[in-house]
Amino acid sequence: MTLRKIFFILAALLTSGIVGCKKDGAVSAPVDQGVTYEISSALFPNPERGFMKTLIVFSDGAPLSLAQMNLLRGQNISLVLRVFYLDNFKNTAISASELQLIQNDLNTIRDAGLKAILRFAYTDDMSGTDAPLAIVQQHLDQLKPVFENNKDIIAFVQAGFIGAYGEWHSSSNGLATIENEKTVLNKLLSVLPPEIMVQVRTPLQKQQIFTNNSPVTADIAYSTEARARVGHHNDCFLSGGTEYGTYSNITLEKQYISNEANFVPVGGETCPPTGGYSPTCVESQNQMKLLKWTYLNLDYYPATINGWRTSGCFDEFQRSLGHRLAMVKSDIADAAALNSALAVKIELINRGYAPLYHKKNVSLVLKNKTSGAFYNVPMATDLRTIKPSLSVVVNESLSLSGIPAGEYDLYLKIADRADALKNRIEYSVRLANTGTWVEENGGINNLKQTVKIN
Repeated sequence: MTLRKIFFILAALLTSGIVGCKKDGAVSAPVDQGVTYEISSALFPNPERGFMKTLIVFSDGAPLSLAQMNLLRGQNISLVLRVFYLDNFKNTAISASELQLIQNDLNTIRDAGLKAILRFAYTDDMSGTDAPLAIVQQHLDQLKPVFENNKDIIAFVQAGFIGAYGEWHSSSNGLATIENEKTVLNKLLSVLPPEIMVQVRTPLQKQQIFTNNSPVTADIAYSTEARARVGHHNDCFLSGGTEYGTYSNITLEKQYISNEANFVPVGGETCPPTGGYSPTCVESQNQMKLLKWTYLNLDYYPATINGWRTSGCFDEFQRSLGHRLAMVKSDIADAAALNSALAVKIELINRGYAPLYHKKNVSLVLKNKTSGAFYNVPMATDLRTIKPSLSVVVNESLSLSGIPAGEYDLYLKIADRADALKNRIEYSVRLANTGTWVEENGGINNLKQTVKIN
């Protein structure tokens, strides 16, 4: 046989894959591992969403206890509304002891792994008195360091200060005017860290303060522009009609809130129904979906809450208030070269009524199968873009620089951005999938895929 024939025979065999040779350590082409995930209906807490508890304290009152907060956490509650009544300080500065009470309560909330919605007011009596504008401004200046030092565990702040319950519907000092409401709101926004959003009581109040009837849109969302930082709390939700004056033009203003709620938070509590209205499970769900409710007071109105329990829809609301992200499927290469890039493709869906409002740190986590060492690779995706009932495909090329050769299990971590919270499991987002939540490395979601770095 001639050398020429031998050459062509070998070439044909190599091309067909019948024979081949590979040096020790050589890598075959990576293969995409397609994994589909099962959606879970389990109930579990997630940050900044769900049924919450309202906890009220008057001046120099009793502080929160850690046992009380831990009990709430055990009931799948991750959020509390702490209402501070400054009833002893209507004509004077907030005392050092009162400021310490506020700080102690926020410390307790942090220790328990919860977050807080804050409201400040001066009276819980419709015929009671609030404070003059100058005192309100002084108090906000005093509270500025409190807001800054605790911004990591403050979910939202309700505008408060004006009138009974801080709900802006009356004022003994004439503060319930558009001009004074604007002054208080702008002052509150100025003393809050820019990442913290404020909620006002009615949509018309926001529209009049900013002289703008257009909802917040993506072009200004999450910016420092004042209008983009103001959401809504409705404390007479599902009560029928105008919901005790929450709405002036019901249809238009509900649609306004529905559009805004893609970018600013909506929540509150129910009220006694009026005019024969009955908040059935179907109607309640429709309104929560339309208005993108992210949290709701568990204690009020009791007849409405208990009606949901007996009708069988309470668990659905507990499951769906706020964000509820889940993995649909993913494709990730099973092999990569040392210090190369890894292509990651993950489809996520939001099964909740509202989006996330706080940006999270998202990372791919590699756990070495031999040593157990974890490596977090930051991802650029912003999960706030996953609006209710929509899915988003996260498609990124991630650097593996500095990660040693070896075999790794892969996880998705969605953590709080604050240094003090980013490694705490209570503040990590658990995805609504079956058999994927892992209580390691601050809480991670198992992608059920592996990669070998050669």
